Amino acid sequence: MPVTLVNPAGLPKVDAYRQVSVATGSKLVFVAGQVSWDADGVTIGEGDLAAQVEQSYLNVATALAEVGASLDDVAKLTVYVVDWTPDQMPQLMEGITRALTKLGVAAVPPASLLGVAALDVPEHLVEIEATAVMD
Repeated sequence: MPVTLVNPAGLPKVDAYRQVSVATGSKLVFVAGQVSWDADGVTIGEGDLAAQVEQSYLNVATALAEVGASLDDVAKLTVYVVDWTPDQMPQLMEGITRALTKLGVAAVPPASLLGVAALDVPEHLVEIEATAVMD
């Protein structure tokens, strides 16, 4: 794998992601922000942040698989959440955990979480984009 995930000594260990990724591959993959649409464009989990996070992660994995990559190749994630407040963290973590369990992935690359006013359509609560590195 061209991406190694690290939690450096001297920084807090965050269960949701690793603090650093080291990429040594030669091909960059940029995945557009994925929302909780299924293959037919139907929103999965309307009103349910955990369900939307799960579907968005699965959609990122689907996009990566199309070009021969996986979440193991991801160097950085950016997560946008509508009207974010810290009390939503358990729902966010539940969705991530469910997706990673389905995908058989243990470690999550560095991630940034940004609260936003709105996304593309009113029923979308989260959007996740990824940058991956492949050999």
